[in-house]
Amino acid sequence: MKNLFVKWNQISLVKRIVLGIIVGLILALTVPAAASWVTIFGSLFVGALKAVAPVLVLFLVMHAIAVHKSGTKTNMKTILVLYAIGTLLAGAVAVAVSFMFPVTLTLTTGAEGLTPPEGIVEVLETLLFNVVANPVNALLNANYLGILMWAVVLGLALKNANKNTKDVLGSFSDAITKVVQWVINLAPIGIMGLVFDAIVTTGLSALLVYGRLVVILVGCMLFIALVVNPLIVYVYIRRNPYPIVFKVLKDSGITAFFTRSSAANIPVNMKLCKELGLDEDTYAVSIPLGATINMAGAAVTIAVLTLATVHTLGIEVDFVTALMLSVVAAISAAGASGVAGGSLLLIPLACSLFGVPNDIAMQVVGVGFIIGVVQDSCETALNSSSDVLFTAAAEYAKERKEGKVGKVVTVKS
Repeated sequence: MKNLFVKWNQISLVKRIVLGIIVGLILALTVPAAASWVTIFGSLFVGALKAVAPVLVLFLVMHAIAVHKSGTKTNMKTILVLYAIGTLLAGAVAVAVSFMFPVTLTLTTGAEGLTPPEGIVEVLETLLFNVVANPVNALLNANYLGILMWAVVLGLALKNANKNTKDVLGSFSDAITKVVQWVINLAPIGIMGLVFDAIVTTGLSALLVYGRLVVILVGCMLFIALVVNPLIVYVYIRRNPYPIVFKVLKDSGITAFFTRSSAANIPVNMKLCKELGLDEDTYAVSIPLGATINMAGAAVTIAVLTLATVHTLGIEVDFVTALMLSVVAAISAAGASGVAGGSLLLIPLACSLFGVPNDIAMQVVGVGFIIGVVQDSCETALNSSSDVLFTAAAEYAKERKEGKVGKVVTVKS
């Protein structure tokens, strides 16, 4: 039994995940009733990732700042610029594609019981209040802005602590990182349960009614992942960006696609950054921050569904308003994680630019929930994988400017 376990772990994680996907598909299509117990594996896997992520972020950031030597520069400024550029361009691409391939909707019942934000100010207020949240509540609610703020403050307070205290922090960070590795090794079984649950509970028939909309959404996100983001990275690192692009899509995007949670994917991204040899002082902050504000996929969802609503109602859209939509989608997307319901609940806010009544906008939110099994999966995969991509790009760009030979990224099967 032990030998079997060792051989199983020797197989690459991606191959094991693919096997889990295949098994989940087969069970869902052949014996859905008899294998209903499989869904618990998916729930346990996502639950474990979400449970360990806040503690991981708190201790990693606190330790990184406490031991950080004064004068040592990080790449956070570049990463923040990359996050902003990526999200803005994603919104612009979604607007352009929606004009090139207009789509109309068959409106459904509204998303009852949900209250969307009334404006950008409310979204930004939510973000600001999340920053100063009670630390215990921040950990309990996986509020990463609050966790980051407290980790930074405590890290600064511990900069002058003695070596033994810092060593204890380091030991806690290492221990939690080890737990993360154990959880990630369970990804094949967890993803098998997630695939099974998605197919059995949602099915694919409901997606056919909104097939054109799904194609537009997924097409935009693929274009951003495979064309726009590589172009952004190339401008910074001035060499072939695709090795690192494919690496992050394979090792981060696949897991994020099935967990459908940027927060749950934080441990996966941290592990990937470590494998890439990136600076821990930087990625310990940039990855959880990216899970909160780097939302290219959300910008696509907001822009595409808003313009689909506009086309359905026959409203004329001028260039200036379309440009405003790109900016609103980007700003709203950055605040999506601070609003219950994520990117879909920010659609009414964007629709208000065109005078669309709130009751109709909420019907569009209902459409979003119907196609959510694809939309949310692709959105999360794009958002989360680009956190690592831009963190790596900032470090490679710094090496290029310093005249160092950049790291060579190899994609193992």
